[in-house]
Amino acid sequence: MNNQNETAKLTHWADQTAEKIIRERGDLDVYTCASGITPSGTVHIGNFREIISVDLVVRALRDRGKNVRFIYSWDDYDVFRKVPMNMPKSDELAKYLRFPITMVPDPFERDSSYARHHETDVESALPVVGIHPEFLYQAERYRAHTYDEGMKTALQNRSRIKDCLNRYRDDEHKIPAEEEYWPISVFCENCNRDTTVIDGYDGEYGVTYHCTECGHAETADLRTASGMKLGWRVDWPMRWRHEHTVFEPAGKDHHSQGGSFDTARLVADEIYGWPAPVTFRYDFIGIKGTPGKMSSSKGKVIALPDVLRVYPPEIVRYMFAGTRPNTEFSISFDLDVLKTYEDYDKTERIAWGAEKAKNDDVYAKERRIYELSQVDGMPQVMPYQMPLRHLCNLLQTNSGDIEAVIASLGDVRPEQAEKLRVRCKCAWYWITECAPDDFRFALRTDGSKAELGNAELAAIRKIYTDVLPIMDTLDEKPLSEAVYAVAGECGLEPKALFTAVYQALIGKNAGPRLASFMKIIGKDRLQAILAAYR
Repeated sequence: MNNQNETAKLTHWADQTAEKIIRERGDLDVYTCASGITPSGTVHIGNFREIISVDLVVRALRDRGKNVRFIYSWDDYDVFRKVPMNMPKSDELAKYLRFPITMVPDPFERDSSYARHHETDVESALPVVGIHPEFLYQAERYRAHTYDEGMKTALQNRSRIKDCLNRYRDDEHKIPAEEEYWPISVFCENCNRDTTVIDGYDGEYGVTYHCTECGHAETADLRTASGMKLGWRVDWPMRWRHEHTVFEPAGKDHHSQGGSFDTARLVADEIYGWPAPVTFRYDFIGIKGTPGKMSSSKGKVIALPDVLRVYPPEIVRYMFAGTRPNTEFSISFDLDVLKTYEDYDKTERIAWGAEKAKNDDVYAKERRIYELSQVDGMPQVMPYQMPLRHLCNLLQTNSGDIEAVIASLGDVRPEQAEKLRVRCKCAWYWITECAPDDFRFALRTDGSKAELGNAELAAIRKIYTDVLPIMDTLDEKPLSEAVYAVAGECGLEPKALFTAVYQALIGKNAGPRLASFMKIIGKDRLQAILAAYR
């Protein structure tokens, strides 16, 4: 890191976490940072918060010259418990309830399994925002007998694990003393469901079970059978030890006092002899206008590709890099989109020195947030800035023609064009799919006319004959004054004239600030539209 970054390094939570990892774990050859999810349905933007939180810490460690392994586990050997509401062929999927997710067919018929479909969606989107983990597929690993010894350790210590799980529980929720606790579950060799009951363990590798669904019974060997896996409260700490994980965050539900992270910490330390990783709690993500917590299993979700349709990758990263993980926030698809862009643009100007920060601390913080928001390092030049509201006006005036908008600006450098193009695509999607109706407009280009009173019609004609011929010689302020003068000459209140002009141009009572809007449209197109009122 350069001196500037050395000054900034502890202003950001990711850098603070990286320092904590190094302080607590010492100098390591490799720092393994982990994240993961069960692909039980669409992987939503709330799940993404964990992925990008790890990515930001990974970047902070690498900025300190550390060798980092960033692993992302697909828990695709978990049970398919419920058909999400947003899945097609729900009746067909229901036939596979209680199967491992990796054995459920893809209802979209695109990928090799239901699990793989959701994995592919995420794996194809993450590089767009600059995230490149090493993916681990737990079904593969269990079936390859990667964790046989970890399962054996758990089975041999099941009474101690039971104590770990009970330690934070009140009497009502404890596993009863007389109840046999089994840290593993078994998918039936015959019917593939987890509808099994474990009947015994021989102390080494043999597990006897029977299936309540199909009646199959056998003694299976951990080293050769493919259907056994650890329950997640034990699987989690076992994998910390196996992968030598030193950092992994978790959601606030897992991080509640006495919750799953606390019990996993006990199991990791007391059973597997590995200290729980450095961690922090991350909070939920809301979607403005969509009530309730997102849930993959219920199908009520917004996924990363949905967000990327409205926000460029850098702004998506910025929303997370600029917010502490333990702070809940909402991603907006309404008019607050304008503010999110505005906030990012201000951070960008401060980072590039185009706007002065209040003080050195603010500069250091904003610069670091901006660095961490970039997909692939700092751009060669400062990106072309244009407020989203103005860009939306340009796009709508040009019927969504992005190349026409970029060409009309005249001062976009070649190295700025691609980022501006992405911003235009996002802006156009937001206008057409998300923006409120009163924000949208389209120029009258079909020769249609507004119904206007005599005074309004006279004013429109006067603008056509007196103002348009000279508008290219006027800046925005004198052009505005010329329009106001027309209102006075025609005996109209300015508001009434503005309404008439907007009706003539876009068929609405209001629109963008008129003089600026006229400049955007240009004399030629204004003459073509207003010629109908001569």
